[in-house]
Amino acid sequence: MWIGWVELDVLMGDVHTLKEKRALVRPLVADLRRTFTVSAAETGSLDLYRRAGIGVGLVAGDSQHVIDVLDKVEDFVSRRPELDLLSARRGLASSDD
Repeated sequence: MWIGWVELDVLMGDVHTLKEKRALVRPLVADLRRTFTVSAAETGSLDLYRRAGIGVGLVAGDSQHVIDVLDKVEDFVSRRPELDLLSARRGLASSDD
């Protein structure tokens, strides 16, 4: 079994309140869950209205599948015009570790 995750640090464009931030982050998290069948949540920078940390994780039987999905998730977020992807940190572990 392989477990993979990516922590995304994103900067939002024209956002001035936490309410406006939530209006961007919630649909993004829902899109990630629906499109890629992964677990996703806002995990960082909760009090900052222009920054968000988004965590995405998945479990699969094949490490290459995990890597492919995480590549697609990162690309999906980087293509959103209302966001700038500042960084992406990844992890990959086997149940045998």
